[in-house]
Amino acid sequence: MLRLSLLALSLMVLCFVGCTGEVPTSGEPEAPTSAENYQVLLETTKGNIKLEVHPDWSPKGAERFKELVKNGFYNDVAFFRVIDGFMAQIGINGDPELHAKWRDNNIMDDPVVESNKRGYVSFAKTNERNSRSTQFFINFGDNSNLDGMGFSPFAKVVEGMDVVDSLYKGYGEGAPGGAGPDQMRVVAEGNVYLKKEFPMLDYVKKATIVGEEPAESKEKAEPKPEAEKPESEDAAPKSEKQTDAPASEKKDDAAAKPETEKPATKE
Repeated sequence: MLRLSLLALSLMVLCFVGCTGEVPTSGEPEAPTSAENYQVLLETTKGNIKLEVHPDWSPKGAERFKELVKNGFYNDVAFFRVIDGFMAQIGINGDPELHAKWRDNNIMDDPVVESNKRGYVSFAKTNERNSRSTQFFINFGDNSNLDGMGFSPFAKVVEGMDVVDSLYKGYGEGAPGGAGPDQMRVVAEGNVYLKKEFPMLDYVKKATIVGEEPAESKEKAEPKPEAEKPESEDAAPKSEKQTDAPASEKKDDAAAKPETEKPATKE
């Protein structure tokens, strides 16, 4: 009887020691670590613009922007749609072949945490959800009417807003609504079209993450395969202040032309 009692006591001690090594020391799971803010330097034809990216505002947008910058996607890329008092839009690579590899590689939407205020930066998108890819815009003024349409700021200008203000605006709205570049032709013909027909446009000469080495060649700018493909859904209706919002390229099939990415102009 005494032997059985000692055996039972030994088993209890062994179980206790083994089990305590398997469980966390706290009753609550550890909180996930938030991604840190980072800065991006845009060296433009008018001077330098420094952006501060906030992953807590738009996690998927901030991650996609970092991926594109690190891969050199925004080097020699034009501000092809610059509308005074509204915004400056950029993000179609000057090499059509390279741009084609990214244009369908969309990311899913993020909730709108910050507002589209002066100096804040958001990805362009179409009227459908989960349509952000490569194009982004910098707000010249208070465009909070874009918030309800799902344009989620992921960064803000911390240096060089005067450079943003000085970007060439003379071409105005893009075709067919205005005299500026036709977005479909930019996608199809790249910088050859822009530099021939719109020679006054300003460009990002180089985009780099502050403190990191830049990409060496465009070959590194190819997208990684997406593990998850977002499904397209109808987006919220346009606000009364807009006629056209910043939108990403949309294709219903391989032969379809992209829908222009346009943040709607104010009336």
